Amino acid sequence: MVILCHVAGQQFKGYTLNDFQVRAAAAIEAGKNVLLAAPTGSGKTLVAEYAIEQAVRSGRRAIYTSPVKALSNQKFRDFKEAGLDVGLMTGDLTLHADAKLCIMTTEIFRNAVFEDPERFRDTDFVIFDEIHFLDDIERGTVWEESLIFAPQHVRFVCLSATIDNLIEFGNWIAESRPQQLEVIEHKQRPVPLSHRLFHPDAGVFQLSQLSRAKLLHQRALESNKRQGGRDFHRKSERSRSGDKGTRERGRRHMIGPRPYIQLLDELVTRQLLPILYFCFSRKECEIKAERNMTRRLLNRAEREQLQSLFSDICVRFELDVAADPILHGILGRALQGTGFHHAGMLPIHKEVVERLFTSGLLKLLFTTETFALGINMPARTAVFDLLRKFDGVQMDYMRARDYLQMAGRAGRQGLDESGLVIAILEDEDLLNAPLSRYHSGKVEPITSRFNLSYSTILSLYDRMGIGLLDAYDRSFAAYQAQTGSQSARTKKRNAARATLLNRIQILRSAGYLGDEGILDRGKVAQKINGYEIQVTELLFGGVLDGMDIHQLAVTFAALIHEERRSADPRNSRALGSGMEAVTNAVQRFINIELQHSVREPIKEPDWGIAAAINSWSHGGSVEDLARLARTDAGDVVRILRMAIQMMRQVRMVLSKQQELGHRLDEAIVAINRDVIDAKRQFELG
Repeated sequence: MVILCHVAGQQFKGYTLNDFQVRAAAAIEAGKNVLLAAPTGSGKTLVAEYAIEQAVRSGRRAIYTSPVKALSNQKFRDFKEAGLDVGLMTGDLTLHADAKLCIMTTEIFRNAVFEDPERFRDTDFVIFDEIHFLDDIERGTVWEESLIFAPQHVRFVCLSATIDNLIEFGNWIAESRPQQLEVIEHKQRPVPLSHRLFHPDAGVFQLSQLSRAKLLHQRALESNKRQGGRDFHRKSERSRSGDKGTRERGRRHMIGPRPYIQLLDELVTRQLLPILYFCFSRKECEIKAERNMTRRLLNRAEREQLQSLFSDICVRFELDVAADPILHGILGRALQGTGFHHAGMLPIHKEVVERLFTSGLLKLLFTTETFALGINMPARTAVFDLLRKFDGVQMDYMRARDYLQMAGRAGRQGLDESGLVIAILEDEDLLNAPLSRYHSGKVEPITSRFNLSYSTILSLYDRMGIGLLDAYDRSFAAYQAQTGSQSARTKKRNAARATLLNRIQILRSAGYLGDEGILDRGKVAQKINGYEIQVTELLFGGVLDGMDIHQLAVTFAALIHEERRSADPRNSRALGSGMEAVTNAVQRFINIELQHSVREPIKEPDWGIAAAINSWSHGGSVEDLARLARTDAGDVVRILRMAIQMMRQVRMVLSKQQELGHRLDEAIVAINRDVIDAKRQFELG
């Protein structure tokens, strides 16, 4: 093991520490918490490694959390390769969980804080990678709850990209944790970014040339009008199947090469490869990759190298190209230097594409924003197909933080003097897009998303009783409210407490809480993380008792699945009355929520992929799984892996109820095979 250096020497693991790393290391040695904001690739991980080595050297443990499983897996491999005693806990996988360093998703850590805080008695540091995820609408509360309720002796090293309200956030952490906090901000990227814009009427230009671009665009419109519109049409370029909202309203396209083709031609000619081309549609990634297969971006030697690498990957993962047409397509595109990557792909197919891209042989990759989340795979150039995306309600311009997260993939350290970022503009973007905000690097402030789940409320009630109403007072939401007037602060506090009290009353009405404390339903729900109420209702309603292993698999998948497009989530007729009983059991709790005026009650079962899951549990093929699901295969894999995780949790709760427990074990075995088996894929890789 590497011996911990003295900070004064400014050397660690063969690296000369820069100023912000020295400052962070000194704070760690001084017993402080650290909040560090620095650009991607600037060396934040070295600070985390410094904290880890200090913990291990003193005979204690460290935990490294990340927001996505893929990043957790990557960190596990990185630290294992460095010779550390490392474990992994992601829900999909649990490997050597008692190791000196344990990598886990943030949800796993938060859940453990409530379930068994004693397990952290010898933990010195928790590293929170991507701490700005606290601003995530759906998941942000997990980071906040972890910081508030983690055992008091645990220290935190919080890492992030740029945070606008860094001092405000740091002051809240300092109030929430007993140790002193060192707030560090480093703004210099190791590879600077050059931001450019592209419009078919103006070509590639800088933001300072926007007025000229508008003028050229206006002249083009006038010319088009004089020519009677013969040179232009309003035909939509994109296929929008699966997208929510209409993006193409009023978009103008030239007859001839599409605008993005013109841009790519220029980038290829100027040898500004490899390129990450970001789309906000899975289908669009696939369409564009197919349309660009005619490009020959690899020479003969590179094609031979790629073929050899591809063959090695297939041998490692025991893949049969002849039996997998999608894998064959990946190879065909890759031999031209092109590919696509999105969350709808099977995990093993994504893995293959990622490894090809890492080699530098894949020159043009069309991908969604998920590629930019944590995984370190930079390119020479990043291109944005659009600056607007669907935010869950409507099409709107993306946040500057999201733009910079993706833009940050441009520029390879040690290879490029700068990274090039180009945004393709629609006509209306010339007038309305917040271009200055994107190019300035100024991001939005992070905002509290504090929102306690039923499971968390039950855990806190067990420890604090009605005192859990004070939990809001410790939140970042309450801290941020301090900037308002006394009247506004009181109003927000009262509203938050009323929401909590309402949920407590719902749990009382539903039989989870009583005058004597946590009731049997509540004790079960405490131990299940995610869809805890739905599962508890099924258990206590006796609905699962008569199910065979295939019905169990279908039911747990239905609790998780949510149709992306129009479908009837309650359509259980194909599988009989048993499925209707599942929906009715969950509806009992929903009805209680509605009586208490809850606007967004818990999710009903969605049977949209029931036929696919039933087929798979009976031994069906991957092709059948994708065909019957009517959705992307990668989504089905994610649902099945989550269903397995949930069934394992229920199995632990049912240790004394052997019959249902055994059937759950059998259901897990029936579906945890081939592409679903996350552990097998991980171990092969």
